[in-house]
Amino acid sequence: MRAVVQRVARASVEVGGEVVGAIGPGLLVYLGAERGDGAADVDYCASKIAGLRVFEGDEGKMDRGVAEVGGGVLVVSQFTLFGDVRRGRRPSFTQAAEPAEAERLYLEVVEKLRARGLKVATGRFRTTMAVDARVAGPVTILLDSRKSF
Repeated sequence: MRAVVQRVARASVEVGGEVVGAIGPGLLVYLGAERGDGAADVDYCASKIAGLRVFEGDEGKMDRGVAEVGGGVLVVSQFTLFGDVRRGRRPSFTQAAEPAEAERLYLEVVEKLRARGLKVATGRFRTTMAVDARVAGPVTILLDSRKSF
């Protein structure tokens, strides 16, 4: 499972011109599932996202998590995180999980974040979405559960 996590001042996602998810300050998470991902990958990503200390504390250092600053999390499904362009210029997505499995894993991450008391908004799975974000910092972190140890 891969996630691109950005610290944002605000973020929203639209489907067909309708805002389906929005947050103020917090984390924008693009999340993709890989073939073979399971419970351990879900746990890893949810734990890392919830615990990332990328918000500035009193001394100006990044030492606070999203919950500590009262921020939200916007999770957007993103199978293209597994686009492979090593051969040619057209991405291959053969490593991305099948849609039904990817959606199940995506929803599990969302539920685990909510279970930690976080305010979580989402995009809409398997739709074309327009994401609008004001990235703060910029701070962008790449998580990959297959590289967790």
